Amino acid sequence: MAGKHDPQPAQECRDRAEFLIALVAGLALTITALLLAIQLTGNLAGSRDFVSYWATGRQLVQHANPYDRNAVSALEHASGLDVRAVLIMRNPPWALPLAYPLGFLGLRVAAILWSLILLACLLLSVRIARQLYGSPPNRLHWLALSFTPALICLTMGQTALFALLGLVLFLRWHQHRPWLAGAALWLCALKPHLFLPFAAALAAWIVFSRAWKLAAGAAAALALSSAVASLIDPHAWLDYTRLMRSPSVENEFIPCLASAVRQWIDPQATWLQYLPAALCCIWALLYFWRRRAIWDWRTHGNLLMLVSLVAAPYCWFYDQCLAIPALLDGAYATRSRNLLAVLALAILVMDVEMVCGVRVTSPLYLWTAPAWLAWYLLATARTRTTERVKE
Repeated sequence: MAGKHDPQPAQECRDRAEFLIALVAGLALTITALLLAIQLTGNLAGSRDFVSYWATGRQLVQHANPYDRNAVSALEHASGLDVRAVLIMRNPPWALPLAYPLGFLGLRVAAILWSLILLACLLLSVRIARQLYGSPPNRLHWLALSFTPALICLTMGQTALFALLGLVLFLRWHQHRPWLAGAALWLCALKPHLFLPFAAALAAWIVFSRAWKLAAGAAAALALSSAVASLIDPHAWLDYTRLMRSPSVENEFIPCLASAVRQWIDPQATWLQYLPAALCCIWALLYFWRRRAIWDWRTHGNLLMLVSLVAAPYCWFYDQCLAIPALLDGAYATRSRNLLAVLALAILVMDVEMVCGVRVTSPLYLWTAPAWLAWYLLATARTRTTERVKE
C-alpha cells in the first residue's frame, strides 16, 4: 500500500495534467495551422479582418480618407469580404504608420507578411513572459501558445498581438531599460481602451517612482507616430473622430460586460459603457497606493491587466490574448493540477466554439474575460496571502 507521502499519486496527477495540456495545445495549433493555410494559399486572404488594415493602407497610399466607410468597403468587397460586412480600422491615428506600408503590396503578399509578423509577436511574447517567471522546465507555456484568443487573433489578422508584445516588453524592461519600456508602450497604445485601469496605476507609479525616462520614452513614441500619421494624412484625427462618433460604431454590440450592461440598462446611454472602466480606474489607484512599497509590475500588473479586460468599454474575444502573462504567472504559481486542468478545459471549450463556427460577435463569449480573472485569483491565492503578511 502506498504510504501517506508516496509521490506516485502526485506524479500521476501531474502526468495527466500535462497530457491534457499537450492534447489541447496540439489540437488548437493544428486547427490554426489549417485555417491559416486555407486562408493564405486560397482566395480567402480578403475574407478576414486583416483586409481592413490592407484597405486602410491602400487609402493612405492614394492620399484618400482611411476612415471613409464607402471607399474602404468597396476595396474590401472587391477583395472577397462578405458584402454584408464592413470593417473599418478603429485604432487611433498614431497606428496609421503600421498600416501604411501594406498599401504598397498586393493583398495576398501583405496577408502572408502580416501573418508572419503576428506569429513572431505571439512566439516572442510567450518566450519573454516565460522568462519573466524563471523559465520553469515544464510545458505550461504550451497553454499560452495555444490560447484560443491569441490564435483567433492570428487567423483573423488582428492587432492585439502587437499590444501583447508591448505589454511583455514593458514588463521585461521597466526596471533596467526604462526608455525602451516606455517606447514599447506604443504597441499597447494601438488598443488603449484595453488598458484603462492598468494605465491609471501606471501613471500613479510613474509619479511615485519618478520614472520620468519611461514616461519620456512613451511620449516620444506617441509623438513620433502621431507626427508621421499627420504627414501621411493631415486630416486623420478629424476623420477618426467622426468615425468613432458615428451611430454604426456607438450602437454596435460587442460581447463584453460593459456593452452587455449598457444594452441591458439603457442602450442609448453611451456613458454606461465607460462606467465600469471608470470605477475600476479608481480601484486601480487604490490598489497601487496600498502596495506602493512592494510594487512589482510582473505580479501586480497581471491583476490590473485582467481587471482592465473585464471592465473595458469594448473588448473583442481575441483581445483577451493580453491575459497570457497573467495566466502564465498563475500557472507557474499554483500547486493545483486541477486548476491547470480547468484552464486547459476552458481553452478546449473555446476551441470547440471556434470549430462550431460561433462568431466573435456572439454573447457566448461573455464568460471568458471574467473566467480568466476568477481563475487567476484562485491560482495566486497563496501568493496574495503572503503579500498581505508583508504589508
